[in-house]
Amino acid sequence: MITLSKHHGLGNDFLVCDTVLLGQGAPYAELAKAWCDRRRGVGADGLLLLTIIGETELAMVLYNADGSRAEMSGNGIRCLVQAAFVAQKRDTAVIYDVHTDAGLRRVAVQPVDELTVQASVTMGPVSDLDAPNGWDAIGADPMRPVAHLSTGNPHAVVGVEDVRVVDLLTLGQQVPQINLEIVEAGPETSAITMRVHERGAGITEACGTGACASAWAAARWGLAHPIDHEILVHMDGGDARVRLNDPEPGHVTLIGPAVLIGHIQIADPATSTQPAHTQTEGS
Repeated sequence: MITLSKHHGLGNDFLVCDTVLLGQGAPYAELAKAWCDRRRGVGADGLLLLTIIGETELAMVLYNADGSRAEMSGNGIRCLVQAAFVAQKRDTAVIYDVHTDAGLRRVAVQPVDELTVQASVTMGPVSDLDAPNGWDAIGADPMRPVAHLSTGNPHAVVGVEDVRVVDLLTLGQQVPQINLEIVEAGPETSAITMRVHERGAGITEACGTGACASAWAAARWGLAHPIDHEILVHMDGGDARVRLNDPEPGHVTLIGPAVLIGHIQIADPATSTQPAHTQTEGS
């Protein structure tokens, strides 16, 4: 049996597996599709592969629920770090350096209770991108503010009056190669409300990289006015804070929780071609 842990960051849920348990050359993409299936597997938005390099040095590889590989996840990295924190039996604050496909990220972790940590992630620079192929096909009003940005992975952020009335699923499916965020102002002057259709996962309750891209775009447009360089991002799964121009100009820091859901034993892929959820421990 293989032991996984399941975590969520504001409802964006992930399975975490220590790469030592799977070994080199495992069919990671196929395992992600099987294990993340919400009816035939455990269910999650993605599979995180954790490598513990040293006491405070980790590596992360992320596969989306559809088996595609993603460069970065702001919620996922908090979940991965919590898995390492638990595995190392830590109970005090620590700072990890995490190698990702988008580069090195530094994560400061503070325990809140037995199941929850609060984590601050240096997310790196925000940069402009060209509009993705097929963008014109979604029919966005040319008068709406739009920003195509990279926070280690690609995003398209669109300003709207009311995120609740937008058919986000249809729009997101028209540009599946990017993460699509729709944002509205407020309700606080230093906040935005955001919904997201994620590349490789569909509509999710939260997106950390998307929160960073959306906060950056909102500040640029004047849709939100940062207080102490921070914008609060309201998402369906909860709230995250994005600190702009931190720790240096052009960079952002993401602050939010990660919650341990439990530990799961699942069939070893070396002995079964159809992994099956067999046992869950935890809350």
